[in-house]
Amino acid sequence: MAKTPELEQVIALSAELGNYDESQGAIEGLRRSFERLTDTLAFDGSASFRRVNAGGVPAEWVAADGSSGDRAILYLHGGGYVIGSVRTHRVLMAGLSKASGAQTLGLEYRLAPEHPFPAPVEDAVAAYRWLLREGYEPAKIAVAGDSAGGGLTVAAMVQLRYLGLPLPGAAVCFSPWVDLEGLGDSMTGNADTSDMVERDGLLFMAETYLDGADAQAPLAAPLYADLRGLPPTLIQVGGAETLLDDSTRLADKARAAGVAVELDVWEDMIHVWQLFAPLLPEGRDALDKAGEFIRNHTGG
Repeated sequence: MAKTPELEQVIALSAELGNYDESQGAIEGLRRSFERLTDTLAFDGSASFRRVNAGGVPAEWVAADGSSGDRAILYLHGGGYVIGSVRTHRVLMAGLSKASGAQTLGLEYRLAPEHPFPAPVEDAVAAYRWLLREGYEPAKIAVAGDSAGGGLTVAAMVQLRYLGLPLPGAAVCFSPWVDLEGLGDSMTGNADTSDMVERDGLLFMAETYLDGADAQAPLAAPLYADLRGLPPTLIQVGGAETLLDDSTRLADKARAAGVAVELDVWEDMIHVWQLFAPLLPEGRDALDKAGEFIRNHTGG
């Protein structure tokens, strides 16, 4: 299938992530480059945002016009656990809020190398506890995330179950990163068709995040976690991604554990194409489908 002009534009735009001032250092340069990249995306002016302290973790409510105040999405951004922020994902969160009719709480969880594993897991659990204290019913909460945030979504729910806390009504993972060793066949099979995500870069981020921890630790690489009891989960992934097999293997393992999983593979799509919804019709369509899934499982 030929790439559309919109997809070609997005691929060219995402390639700019690797262009940064090397004098800042690799990680700081990547962080600023990611912010410049996403700052070019048009923000829905009808959405509102409000900074809050979510159980000791900085966060931001992103609420589309007309979204419900009694349903919430805890959103965990991507970026390999070393880059990314609420700022880089504000447009995506606004789109997901509009599609789902729920307010989205974007979490500014701690990043490596300053705060390696398990800091992001601890922050996600703290924010979820805060939502419960704020009066949100678990069945009306969804946890969602992209890339590393998709892996963190699964890891956080596993930890919530271990702690005996009530689980959310649904989970959504966009191109989740759940194998920190890059063992999937698509790492090489899709190496020529992928965009900004390649094995060497992923292994660098994994090493930075793990800081000596086991690469198969279940809360770091939830492909190795016990997934029993997790809520209905939607996984969206692009057919051209190096991380395609992370999604397919996660879906297989979750199904084997009795989880109701919907695996949605989008032909020719790149890593977290939902991030580019203002430019890409497929991004808007994917967010609409994710929003419908969240509505159906959180009482929307």
